[in-house]
Amino acid sequence: MAGWALDCAARVLPLFEASRPGDPRPVRAIAVGREWAATGVFRMAVIRTASLDAHAAAKEAEAPAAIAAAHAAGQAVATAHVAQHAFGAALYALRAVAARAEDDAFAAAVVERTWQSERLPARLRDEVMDRVVVEPSRRGLRIAIRKDEGF
Repeated sequence: MAGWALDCAARVLPLFEASRPGDPRPVRAIAVGREWAATGVFRMAVIRTASLDAHAAAKEAEAPAAIAAAHAAGQAVATAHVAQHAFGAALYALRAVAARAEDDAFAAAVVERTWQSERLPARLRDEVMDRVVVEPSRRGLRIAIRKDEGF
């Protein structure tokens, strides 16, 4: 799940970098997450700092796609703390893609959700993607995580 979350976030990082070139915080969060995923070794203080720094970068961004991309990075690295943060990385990546594609946000989000699904191990695909919701709504587009007792 961590590798998947990091891949989801890394895929939308260019949307942040285009808006805030030179701000390394979301990129650093992905790097910290990849180091943990590769070695299995981490210090919670390092993970927390990387996550909170990425979220702080989101607060300083103005473009909706950049904001969501930075949040995706913060959620992805936080998977080291709680596995459910992987869903947050996917959610924010979808929101970043939808924000970028103003004219057909739904179609863009469906394409991204398909990409996300294809990167999951087959044994997890149905369970994980059943929780990742992309659907039209009265207010536009609903991108959410379906939560229940088992979440």
